[in-house]
Amino acid sequence: MDLNQIHNVYFVGIGGIGMSALARYFKFIGKNVAGYDRTPTHLTDELKAEGIAIHFEDKVELIGLPFLNKQNTLVVVTPAVPKDHMQWKYFVTNDFVVKKRAEVLGIITKDTFCFAVAGTHGKTTTSSILGHILYESGLDVTAFLGGIVENYNSNLIGSGKTVTVVEADEFDRSFLHLHPNIACITSMDADHLDIYGDTASIEATFREFADKVEDKNHMFVTNGLPLEGVTVGVNEGQFSATNIHIEDGWYVFDVVTPHETITGLRFALPGHHNLTNAVLALAMARTYGVASEDIRKALESFKGVKRRFSYQIKKTGLVYIDDYAHHPTEINAVYQAVTELYPNEKVLAVFQPHLFSRTRDFADGFAKSLSAFENIVLLDIYPARELPMEGITSKWLLEKMENPNKKLVSKSDLLAFLKRTDATVIVTIGAGDIGEMVPDIKKVLDEKY
Repeated sequence: MDLNQIHNVYFVGIGGIGMSALARYFKFIGKNVAGYDRTPTHLTDELKAEGIAIHFEDKVELIGLPFLNKQNTLVVVTPAVPKDHMQWKYFVTNDFVVKKRAEVLGIITKDTFCFAVAGTHGKTTTSSILGHILYESGLDVTAFLGGIVENYNSNLIGSGKTVTVVEADEFDRSFLHLHPNIACITSMDADHLDIYGDTASIEATFREFADKVEDKNHMFVTNGLPLEGVTVGVNEGQFSATNIHIEDGWYVFDVVTPHETITGLRFALPGHHNLTNAVLALAMARTYGVASEDIRKALESFKGVKRRFSYQIKKTGLVYIDDYAHHPTEINAVYQAVTELYPNEKVLAVFQPHLFSRTRDFADGFAKSLSAFENIVLLDIYPARELPMEGITSKWLLEKMENPNKKLVSKSDLLAFLKRTDATVIVTIGAGDIGEMVPDIKKVLDEKY
């Protein structure tokens, strides 16, 4: 497919974090862009403000005249769209060019030098750090990201045509559409078992992705993963963060590499998982040839990604942190960071489970990771693309948890509950629409203190 022949790009599911990055990219390079999504969000509001037409009813007549010309229109769909979606069915029935987001990313990046970041956790933060390093060092780069980077208030960094950074998403085996020159794999835990069935299938697919990088000196893996490549870690691996200490909330550390030691690096994101993400980004950038001093400056100026240990309130007597964690391993990482930073504070975690299937498949892991928090509140499961499953509820998950300070609260009662809490550190966790509640939660907590 020749993108130069495409004048119109229509997105079915434009409000998704990966879809919206592509929409911004096509708008930026001069294409006519519009789309549908199920519900308005802060992100769809931003896209509309940038001049992209969006509607929220699944009606063919709302598609818009320019996008009905199949000769020069590309339709991009998200895997979350149901098969009975009327607009999607219209495009397929009438032989439009319809591509998944990952296929389009593969087409865009095929003729570029492509950095791909894979893994069940850490993709967004690692690719955002890497995109920031490459952009700040003056490279002709575009980074397509799965989160809103605080430095840019966008999920798209840069407008380069020769170097790209992409999140290599394992969902639906999407990352096999990519053509990476340098890649990393952050983690390989079981997830998306509704797609893969078992852990062995997930690992086999990650190996298939890793095989796309022929030069194993350009394949970076978190130390301990059963994959061939250059190892990266904290106090371990061929690229290793060492001499780590905290100064005024910053990590200060050195990185030992196969060829040098880079000393006195400063990085603001808490948690050892984020240190690993930073070293992965450093290793890829340094291997590409970015100067150590440029990497140093970029790491220090990186402000983080929204909903990734994102500080909403940070003042004496009250801290409010929001995080996208939706897997037991990610929740453990949030717990590690919170307890390292606030060992003597009363902590309350609010978790919204994401997907019935994920809650079912990892129930024991969720119960264990959530029970570690001193006080825990569960919201109802966010269904996303799924229908309810019999017996799989937040009440069922709550009963598996061993923490005595546990409570089930409805979304509608959450703000009133938070008005009454005496916790000094509040953490909201989950990949569902809890993210849309963050401004209201912040307002309620701010008024308290």
